[in-house]
Amino acid sequence: MEQNESESLMALSLEDKIVQSKKVVKEAIEKFGTEKLAVAWTGGKDSTTMTWLFRETCRELSVPMPKLMFIDEGYVFEEIWDIVNQLKKEWNLDVIIAKNTDVSDKAKNVGDMVKVSSLNERNRSEIAKLGFDGDEFPFEPESYVGNHLMKTVAMNTFLEDHKIEALATAIRWDEQTARVAETYFSPRTTPPHTRVQPILHFKERDIWDFIFKYKVPFCVLYNEGYRSLGAKGSTVKLSDIPAWEQDLENTTERAGRGQGKEEIMGKLRDLGYM
Repeated sequence: MEQNESESLMALSLEDKIVQSKKVVKEAIEKFGTEKLAVAWTGGKDSTTMTWLFRETCRELSVPMPKLMFIDEGYVFEEIWDIVNQLKKEWNLDVIIAKNTDVSDKAKNVGDMVKVSSLNERNRSEIAKLGFDGDEFPFEPESYVGNHLMKTVAMNTFLEDHKIEALATAIRWDEQTARVAETYFSPRTTPPHTRVQPILHFKERDIWDFIFKYKVPFCVLYNEGYRSLGAKGSTVKLSDIPAWEQDLENTTERAGRGQGKEEIMGKLRDLGYM
């Protein structure tokens, strides 16, 4: 998408941004149908906002809600599980857990070493794609190897197993530099599917304005000062004040995330990461 167009969309009012997002969701439903479409949900503020928008649009169209994919990378905050289980019940969501158990079962704790030879053929071949030639690696869900195996491979397996043709993700243009060139509909090849990205034009402030205006439940960790939630072991809060009260416009949203992953985000995305 052209920079001028994305800037214009990001400058819209909150209500106009909601209209634009619903337009993208509606187009996705009309093109793929709800059976071949899935929604990636992390339990975080952005994907919960997107899930709300999907529910509303499905209600308006009188169609069933698509299934939701929740990736369990092996080190999820208990508070994330709490909000996922709460909304799964309250919103009557069909949530499917995607987890690469072939890897996670080889480690009792984060940091434990996993022998490459102990993994199945698919995981060994995926490790080879990374150019990693070691005999073992630490089980770290947000490391280069760990992120690919526990998130991207888990996601791709979900897409294949459920014959998903389109996956909705809640990335935003302003969130990470590796995502600024994204479009609302982005074809992918491995496996073949289309990424649907309905809230690209939302800014971090818009998300919080939306959440409070529409009374959308959210993870309690944001109350404690976390602004962006990743794996439990590599995510920290940089303030003790609630996320929405922080200087969102002049500080970095993902500063509390593992910065090793942030530095290689482009490589991870080339491999299929969101």
